Amino acid sequence: MAGKGRQLRGRIRSIQNTRKITRTMELVATSKLKRAQDRVVAARPYAEALRQVLGDLVTRELAEQFPMLRAPAPPSKGGPRRAAVILATSNRGLAGAFNSNLIKEARRTMEQLEATGYEVDLYAVGKKGAGYFKYIGRALAADRQDIGDRPTVEQAIDLVAPLIAAYEQGKLASVDLIHAKFVSPLTTPPTTTRILPIPPPEGRSRAPNYLFNPEPAAILEKLLPLYVHNMVYRGLVETAAGEQGARRTAMKNATDNAGELIRYLTRTYNRQRQAAITQEIAEIVGGAAALEG
Repeated sequence: MAGKGRQLRGRIRSIQNTRKITRTMELVATSKLKRAQDRVVAARPYAEALRQVLGDLVTRELAEQFPMLRAPAPPSKGGPRRAAVILATSNRGLAGAFNSNLIKEARRTMEQLEATGYEVDLYAVGKKGAGYFKYIGRALAADRQDIGDRPTVEQAIDLVAPLIAAYEQGKLASVDLIHAKFVSPLTTPPTTTRILPIPPPEGRSRAPNYLFNPEPAAILEKLLPLYVHNMVYRGLVETAAGEQGARRTAMKNATDNAGELIRYLTRTYNRQRQAAITQEIAEIVGGAAALEG
């Protein structure tokens, strides 16, 4: 019994130490989540304003003037054969199924593109996604592990600017971004967003009577790259927020499970200790009776 008791006490101490670590990580993730949520909320009004302006500006005639608004011909009709996929994951684990869900979404998107005749170039953002595809032998067009949990607009521009240039030159058929859609800290589904060609934005039901200066074409020339930059930036900040939400949930579950295991082992230890004491008393009583007899 003494050996088993020491083993149980050792396990209880070990799990208590683990619970302290997971509880600390939960608190850190909660703090980072608040700042990440603020960045998500701050990015949305600008994105909505850009979407509304594009909806008011873009016409069928103007769409034909800008490659970023035109979908190229399919490979079977002489269009470009290459497509780009940007996968945003985290640099760290301990976030439940967060990264694996994003990787599954990326694989599904790439399989669909390859099934329609495209050759896919994968641009990995984050250590987890890059590590997985390197492990299975998939070549990466880019491996960006410098973009952490506080992405900037400059990093988004640096990531997507070469893809914009390649698309305008007719070298790419499409650009898709795989990212987490931040709905709430508990809901961050993996999402595929078409970056290029730019999906036609919906205009207002009654278009305002604008007087443009400069002309709409000149405005669109400056506005379209900004719109794409913002789409990528939003995807990165929502993924960063989703990572912290998933990590907080995972660490809270780990902390709760550790507490339940500690309570179970403590009850087991107490029962075994009580049984040993009862047996010892019985042996003492039996020995005393034998001496009296």
